[in-house]
Amino acid sequence: MTVTRLERERPKAKNPLETVEGIANSHDWLFDRMSEDELAIEVSGRWCDFRMQFSWRADLQALHFTCAFDMRVPQPKRRDVHDLLALMNERLAVGHFDLWSEEGLPMFRHTSLMRGAGRASVEQLEDLMDIAISECERFYPAFQFVLWGGKSASEAVASSLLDTLGEA
Repeated sequence: MTVTRLERERPKAKNPLETVEGIANSHDWLFDRMSEDELAIEVSGRWCDFRMQFSWRADLQALHFTCAFDMRVPQPKRRDVHDLLALMNERLAVGHFDLWSEEGLPMFRHTSLMRGAGRASVEQLEDLMDIAISECERFYPAFQFVLWGGKSASEAVASSLLDTLGEA
C-alpha cells in the first residue's frame, strides 16, 4: 500500500507545550520547561506523586506524553510486572502502561499525532492528563499487590478493579 501526498499542504501543528504550561500554572503544579520541546510537571496523586513529561516532536508533528509513578520495580519483580502491564493494557481505551527498563520505572504513555490539527486544545490536553492520572490511580494498587503483596498479575488486576461503595 502506498500513501500519496495531498496536493495542498496541511498546516503544521503548533508546539502545544505553551498550552500545557498554562494548564500547569492554572493548577498550581510545579513544572520545569527543560527546552522548547520538553516540559515536566509534578502532580500529587492519592497514592503517590506522578511526573508528567511532555515532548514535542516537530518532525513528526507529535506530542509524546508519559506519566510516571514515583516507584521503582526491582529487577526480580520485572517479569511479574510485565505480566501485570499486559493485563492492565487490555483494559485501556487510550494510551498504555510501560516499564522503563533502565530505571524500572512504571509509566502511562501516549503519543498524539497532530499533523493537520493546527493546535492542540486546552480540553484535549486536560483530558490526556486526567485520563493518565485516573488510570495511574486506578492501577496503583495492582502494582503494590504484585510488588509487595505476593499476588499474581491476574489477582492484582482483579483486586484493583473492585469498585468500593462508600468510605471507611
